[in-house]
Amino acid sequence: MRHPLPRRSGKGLARGIPTLLSVASAFVLWEAYVRLSGISALVLPPPSRVLDQIVQNRALLWDNTLPTLHATFAGFALSLSVAFTLSVVLDFLPRLRKALFPIFVISQTLPLVAIAPLVVLWFGFELTPKVLLVALVTFFPMLVALVDGYASTDPDIEALMRSMGATRGQVFRAARFPSAMPYFFAGLRISITYAVVAAIFAEYVGARAGLGIVILNAKNSFRPDLMLAAVVISSLLTLALFGAAALLQRIVLRWRNPEGRA
Repeated sequence: MRHPLPRRSGKGLARGIPTLLSVASAFVLWEAYVRLSGISALVLPPPSRVLDQIVQNRALLWDNTLPTLHATFAGFALSLSVAFTLSVVLDFLPRLRKALFPIFVISQTLPLVAIAPLVVLWFGFELTPKVLLVALVTFFPMLVALVDGYASTDPDIEALMRSMGATRGQVFRAARFPSAMPYFFAGLRISITYAVVAAIFAEYVGARAGLGIVILNAKNSFRPDLMLAAVVISSLLTLALFGAAALLQRIVLRWRNPEGRA
């Protein structure tokens, strides 16, 4: 007997309506406040002016969005590779985990404002410092998510597999790794929201191109409208990456959630 597939498109749109209405209301109130209060556009430009800057400077914004995306993807790929490799090593070597985890925690207490100029000083104004800063910011949430995910494995399943002669590697592949997937995607969604911000901040400190450079130049030229235009682009990039991570989670973890709910 065939079961009809659940219809999710209508429900998905319905869930998005309150968010769209809230965002639209915020922009309408912003526009109305600027026009009615008479505040200078040099202090607070209205959303219509910001949108106009996006249209007028679309070539400039696009040319500087590409370096930011390049740094974001390269840094996040490095972060993901290191976090996954380390998580596996630490899962197989609990004593090493106890020795290294405090160091990883300390690394997250270092202020990015102080570290970023040093990284730029050491590695120059090219891609390398941006990649390293993105990796530094996004590495820890994914590592913690994976380590906690491995620890969430049902001990009865592990005991059953070991009683059947499974090796540690087989237990990891069949039980511990699948158990960590929901945790991993939670860490992925958190980290991906930090990646674009870290790349832009690295560009702001020192780079030749990128949205951070657009923001810096706009600030120095007293162009808050162009500055906010670059901020809007960075926000849209972050939302797009977050949405891609959520979509990937639905596809990969469909076996856990057959109805496709987030």
